[in-house]
Amino acid sequence: MKSDIEIAQSAVMEPIVDVMKPYGVTADDIEMYGKYKAKLSEDLLRRVSDRPDGKLVLVTAINPTPAGEGKTTTSIGLGQAFGKLGKKAMLALREPSLGPCFGIKGGAAGGGYAQVVPMEDLNLHFTGDFHAITAANNLLAALLDNHIQQGNELGIDARTICWKRCEDMNDRVLRNIVVGLGAKADGFVREDHFVITVASEIMAIFCLATDLKDLKERLSRIIVAYNYEGAPVTAGDLQAVGAMAALLKDALLPNVIQTLEHTPAIVHGGPFANIAHGCNSVRATKAAMKLADITVTEAGFGADLGAEKFFDIKCRMAGLHPDAVVLVATIRALKYNGGVAKEDLSAENLDALKKGIVNLEKHIENLQKYGVPIVVTLNSFVTDTKAETDFVQKFCEDRGCEFALSEVWEKGGEGGIALANKVLDVLEHKESNFAPLYADELPLVEKIETIAKEIYGADGVDYSPAAKRELAHLTEIGMGNCPVCMAKTQYSLSDNAKALGRPEGFRITVREVYPSAGAGFVVCVLGNIMTMPGLPKKPAAYGIDVTDDGVITGLF
Repeated sequence: MKSDIEIAQSAVMEPIVDVMKPYGVTADDIEMYGKYKAKLSEDLLRRVSDRPDGKLVLVTAINPTPAGEGKTTTSIGLGQAFGKLGKKAMLALREPSLGPCFGIKGGAAGGGYAQVVPMEDLNLHFTGDFHAITAANNLLAALLDNHIQQGNELGIDARTICWKRCEDMNDRVLRNIVVGLGAKADGFVREDHFVITVASEIMAIFCLATDLKDLKERLSRIIVAYNYEGAPVTAGDLQAVGAMAALLKDALLPNVIQTLEHTPAIVHGGPFANIAHGCNSVRATKAAMKLADITVTEAGFGADLGAEKFFDIKCRMAGLHPDAVVLVATIRALKYNGGVAKEDLSAENLDALKKGIVNLEKHIENLQKYGVPIVVTLNSFVTDTKAETDFVQKFCEDRGCEFALSEVWEKGGEGGIALANKVLDVLEHKESNFAPLYADELPLVEKIETIAKEIYGADGVDYSPAAKRELAHLTEIGMGNCPVCMAKTQYSLSDNAKALGRPEGFRITVREVYPSAGAGFVVCVLGNIMTMPGLPKKPAAYGIDVTDDGVITGLF
């Protein structure tokens, strides 16, 4: 059996110009990055902005397990299936981070015969967007420290600096560092920190900005520190906005590539959903909705993280109204939630399936709170039995959800036709009554508790003293109406990664709170979640290589 990278490398790609022609996009409308990838031009984005929107389908999943769920694979396969049915569809996906690519998760271009290509380009440097975001983030950090060194005209209290440096790599030793060591000319000595690029506020701003003007306005609002009177000091105060925008100008244009079956995929931006807001850029999603009749997008990790943030942050800010949601699960993952060890998941086990399916049940209930019609799909494995599949199908249909099997990993678009037909039926016959979970004017504490109780199933919320103080402070400086972005483990509905299934009788702990004023939300860090991951004992990087003739191997 071929590996994902072998399948991708044996694919016959079409020139991206030809891929985009059926969507009314010409060579003059794109900026080429080689033959098979390009950026959509500002002229094109402006020209199509008055067109009516196509339908928007979100793909999300149950909590991830070592057994795998296949959310991105399902998204890509669904897009390919729409193409086989003669529908004008397009994908809107996130760019992968180098951190998990070289760490534990591997690449993020789909899998099997449901992939986007060129796969190696996408997983590595792609068009340089993440490098631009990293550079803009660290330019602001350099300007901040330089301002203090050059006399500190703004009266910045160095003890209150909240802006962190970043890099797109898992590197635990950079979480907490000391900068400014050496001579007087080397700056003031202070504690500093790194986050992974996908957790940077610049990434969030990049993905939520509607155009260059909006980008600059958001950049100007970034809070980097506070002065000795306790007032916020912003990137605008540091005169950093113009230079940061110059670094981000080209990156802000959405990227377009293709699936193995030549369905266009706009891949742009990549915040993690466990420590950031987990959605591709607003510009990419809106562009796809103007160019295609159906846009398939995805949100990171489980629906308790990615889908919640898609609905409560992205849709709220961008004015999006999703028409349907696809919830991905696997028999194997449900049995894992029911207590079966990874090595035993291939054996039929209806008892474990009945125990573990409560995780799927909670995600169904959560999504129903947003008023968007749901299609549950099982990402099929050869070890699944008919009894197991029939049980899951009845379980879902009893709860008012449509159901379909997905075989896109093995069969590509052909294996997604049953799912595509179910989604089309929903789009044609079921109305979406989408509404966010909470109102803007709800106090921050009540927003946090609403998510904790309604989405996670917690009994309540505990706050560290520092988190309590910061929530009160952010309310005082005018951020009380912002949505909240919860940084939480992806492996559980709770903030305890080991609590599988549907945990009950638990409370969550808000350890830290900080502003993302430019992005327009407040970040709440739960439990032990880290914004700079570390590498595992055997990183995926060990298996990646390049042959003498330049072919990359072992990427996924």
